[in-house]
Amino acid sequence: MADASNERNERDQRDEGDGDGAARGKRREVPLPELRAGDADRERVAERLRDALAEGRLDMDEFQERLDVVYRAKTYGELEPVTRDLPAPGGPAVPLVKRPAANAGGELDLASRITGGEGSSDWGIAVMSGFQRVGRWVAPRRFNAVAVMGGGVIDLRDAYFADREVVLNCVAVMGGVDVIVPPGVEVVMRGTGLMGGFDHDTRGDDTGPEPGAPRVVVTGFALWGGVGVRTKRSKKRRLPPA
Repeated sequence: MADASNERNERDQRDEGDGDGAARGKRREVPLPELRAGDADRERVAERLRDALAEGRLDMDEFQERLDVVYRAKTYGELEPVTRDLPAPGGPAVPLVKRPAANAGGELDLASRITGGEGSSDWGIAVMSGFQRVGRWVAPRRFNAVAVMGGGVIDLRDAYFADREVVLNCVAVMGGVDVIVPPGVEVVMRGTGLMGGFDHDTRGDDTGPEPGAPRVVVTGFALWGGVGVRTKRSKKRRLPPA
């Protein structure tokens, strides 16, 4: 009898131990929304917001408001609502802007990159330093660039445009501003140079302006400096194969 009683006690103790282990396991399991987000998680969400801005899905105020939430977020639960109303990357959601069409060369139609709205950057200043506006960004109706003993790059090859006509007002004093446009964009030079110059190199554009393509007006002043416009094809601007 004593042996049977001891055996039952040992079995009860093992069951209690297993129950405690399960409880400890449950306490260690944290729901996904409460998990801590890292810098990489926040940056992935910020990149989706930048894409949405470039596509015209968000205006500048909405973009800035959501971006502030992203960089203050501590958990996944705080990040998830920020992009809840945006299409997933590569998703088939109804587009809020025209889907870029392909021309005969397989490149994106420039006319469909005129999105309206506000630009994602309005100015660039380089004083004994430099600035760059490259990649996917929204060129505003008027962009002001100042380079004093420094240099700036305004690359429009992968950019979207807030309007049919974009004005780049460039001031270069003992410095320079380099503007790069894709083939098919109409360029109008209206700048003034004093012991400096405004140059437009059209060697990369064999076809001339495309119908409905953006027009880039380059104006401003160059003193012992220069503003140059080059036409250059983007290696990224290819549609994926069907």
